[in-house]
Order: sequence, then structure tokens, then C-alpha cells
Amino acid sequence: MAVREGDRVMVVSGKDRGRQSRVARVIPKQGKVVVENINTAKRHQKARGRTIQAGIVDKDMPIDISNVMLVCEECGPVRVRAGFSETGRKYRRCAKCGGEV
Repeated sequence: MAVREGDRVMVVSGKDRGRQSRVARVIPKQGKVVVENINTAKRHQKARGRTIQAGIVDKDMPIDISNVMLVCEECGPVRVRAGFSETGRKYRRCAKCGGEV
């Protein structure tokens, strides 16, 4: 998967199209990602002891990984290519400018 936790991504399809945020969690088996403040749903939460109160909370729901693009600091939303350093380490590089993402 080209997207990892903490990456800045832009949503390219769906109700939140055009918005940018950070990846909170990656679910590789399902091919989904959870992005902060994107695809938010209201959920009823049950009280759990004295720490968590009951009520309606906003929860970020997973979206398909094909609906997000990685954002390069210089170019904006880009596709990702594989690159190899002189030491043989594999890294993700921007398809437009060639810089490391």
C-alpha cells in the first residue's frame, strides 16, 4: 500500500471530495483507511464505567484507499512511484517531481 499512517492525503471521490487531512489508521486487509475528520458519522455510545460518558459521538469511518491520493509538499496530490537509494533502500517518490514523499 502506498499510504501509511500519518501521511497527508486528499479525498478524490465522495462527499468529502477535495478535502485534505492526515491518515489516522490503515486497514490493509479491507483496503481502507481512516482519515481524520473525513467521512464522519454520528454513533450512539454506551457509558463505560466512569471514564466514558454515554451520548452521541462523531466517529471517523473508513473509506476505500482508491478514493484518496497522497499529497506531495511541492506538487499537491500525486501518484506514487517506487524509488531506490544508493544504499539500496526502497522509498516512495513523487511521480511529478521525483522527490521523496
